[in-house]
Amino acid sequence: MQHIKVAVDIERGILAGGGEWHSDCEEVLREHGSKQEHIWGAGYKPATKEVDFYSLINIRPQQNNPDQVILSSDIRQKVETMIRERLEL
Repeated sequence: MQHIKVAVDIERGILAGGGEWHSDCEEVLREHGSKQEHIWGAGYKPATKEVDFYSLINIRPQQNNPDQVILSSDIRQKVETMIRERLEL
């Protein structure tokens, strides 16, 4: 089953996807002006339309997220909304 790695800039409302690693997607966003503290990693499975919130780039103790999973329900909602708006055509 295909799984697309995605990095989402919740401040600018943009995402990058399709890299081998979430950090590849994060790097593209940073090269285009995004700030690391606004970028969160997630995954999307087109066949089932499932969104997951699991990525190494999400480990941020300084932002109260000491886990690979996005712990904030507010951030999860923003990430999921942006993924669905852009990938569910």
